[in-house]
Amino acid sequence: MKLAEALDLCPTELLVDGVWRPASDGRRIDVHDPATTERIASVASGDESDARAAADAAARALPGWAATPARQRSAVLRRAFELMTERAEYFATLISAENGKALPDARAEVAYAAEFFRWYAEEAVRLAGTVQHAPAGGYRIVVDRAPIGVAVLVTPWNYPAAMATRKIGPALAAGCSVVLKPASDTPLTALAVGALLAEAGAPAGVVNVVPADRSGRVVGAMLDHPAVRKLSFTGSTEVGRRLLHSAADRVLSTSMELGGNAPFLVLADADLDAAVRGAMLAKMRNGGEACTAANRFYVHESVAEEFASRFAAAMASLRVGPGLEEDTEVGPLVNAATRDKVAELVADAVTRGARVRTGGRAPDRTGYYYEPTVLDEVAPGSALLTEEIFGPVAPIVRFRDEAEAIRLANDTEYGLVSYVYTRDLRRGLAVCGALESGMVGLNRGIVSDPAAPFGGVKQSGLGREGGHEGILEYTETKYIATDW
Repeated sequence: MKLAEALDLCPTELLVDGVWRPASDGRRIDVHDPATTERIASVASGDESDARAAADAAARALPGWAATPARQRSAVLRRAFELMTERAEYFATLISAENGKALPDARAEVAYAAEFFRWYAEEAVRLAGTVQHAPAGGYRIVVDRAPIGVAVLVTPWNYPAAMATRKIGPALAAGCSVVLKPASDTPLTALAVGALLAEAGAPAGVVNVVPADRSGRVVGAMLDHPAVRKLSFTGSTEVGRRLLHSAADRVLSTSMELGGNAPFLVLADADLDAAVRGAMLAKMRNGGEACTAANRFYVHESVAEEFASRFAAAMASLRVGPGLEEDTEVGPLVNAATRDKVAELVADAVTRGARVRTGGRAPDRTGYYYEPTVLDEVAPGSALLTEEIFGPVAPIVRFRDEAEAIRLANDTEYGLVSYVYTRDLRRGLAVCGALESGMVGLNRGIVSDPAAPFGGVKQSGLGREGGHEGILEYTETKYIATDW
């Protein structure tokens, strides 16, 4: 699909109570294509009054939606899945244009995003409670699940469709109404998702979308609203900590999917062909701009040279270019600040003695590009081993034994995902058990699946998204003591 056609179809105002309306003060956000740095659209930028209006609308819609039979809620989500699948090129074009990612990555995101609607269409009718005899006898313990209430959903720029559907799907399935506040870098995709859900049959007020470039104030106004009972946030740990402080004032239920610093372990007996394929997926999915991206590669010294050589060759073969060009494999980073941070991390590592196997620079061209990069023999203390890179850079550290690899992998405040490659299943499972992360890919470079619980430990977050666990995040447990 041509970009101009996609932009003509995409709404650019706030979605509040089923109505597309401008921001109260007329303010707008310019949306730029990271490949050209040019403005491609302008969308309404809500303020605190718009935030309160959206929460009011969600509160009015909540009783009716919560009382809607689960089969009908399921039908809305199933229709949303079908519409998103039918319009995959439309969504992929919007994602590539405002985010910069290559079309293959954008198409993969649309398919992934749509699956959350399908999965939670199925989960909506399976939200079961329990009944049991009290151990002491004399009465029954009835446990029911009720919608938690109005949910505020705050999503990042790196997966503008999937992070929205991963939150909206379970919320609507559980009977909650929502206010979505997307990242100001990528509001178009979120607005398109809002329009799709309205077309799929979500009643007015059940889904509200409020882009805003005054994020702290706008989200704060939502959290202060008396009807809001849930906050789900995906983003940096730094921002997540601040939101947790704000949520504490009203004792809100929170789900936090925060930063990562994923280790990728290649043990001495690993199948190197498989390990390199997995490394390319774990590192370069979404151009490295993912919280699940492999951030640190720990490779046994006996295979490190061969792994680094093969990995560097694979990275060097990738075509870098505008996301909307069909043959592009790696698009630009989302903005100048992200590109500059990646460049600074690489420069720090090289200064400390890291060996550049491929890449290592920002090409001299318009757009926020950075070359796919492999750094070998990265020194301890290098910043890119402790910070989330969020770019196409892979640092390799060599280790002598598994105990050292596990110690290095766990030496971080984060614990979202880890990756392990070995031919020995027993050894692999033992290492997986020792790693401090919420998810582990064992001989796999991708772990994300709508049917699986996604989330981390330590400073990587609270709660889980996806799987059956995801819908429970939007419910309250109600216990009834009775007898009959």
